[in-house]
Amino acid sequence: MVMISTYPDAPYTNPLEVGAKFLDFVMETLNKHQIIFQPYTSRQMQYYKGESVQGWEVKLDNRFTDTGRLSIEIAEKTARGNSNWIPSGIYRNDNTCGYIQGNYQYFYFFHKDDLINLHKTRRYIEDEYNGTIRKYYLPISDADKYGIKITP
Repeated sequence: MVMISTYPDAPYTNPLEVGAKFLDFVMETLNKHQIIFQPYTSRQMQYYKGESVQGWEVKLDNRFTDTGRLSIEIAEKTARGNSNWIPSGIYRNDNTCGYIQGNYQYFYFFHKDDLINLHKTRRYIEDEYNGTIRKYYLPISDADKYGIKITP
């Protein structure tokens, strides 16, 4: 089966596969910690319900261990040419209550409301990536305070 991206400006030619591999890694890691994680696999369920039965969203942040900060997504658009930003990441209106973000070295589990409240303090730098993602940068020192660090 060939997965076709609906994001023509994505940095990977196969962003869905990259995300799926990280999702598998997160599931395996959580399982080692006796935590069951049940993601939805159909696009329909992910779009209308959320990413998982538990209400946990998973985001791969490959470079956070190099940059010293997590990039917390707040809005997106499917292509640079689109003029409308839509709420995404922590502001997506679905069943998400938990947010898992990191890379293959380690990742964090956050309560979504904590990430929203941290963003609303306006003490973090906001940025855009590739003209399609808006985010704010959460330093690892703050991630250590507000999240649960999980290692493989």
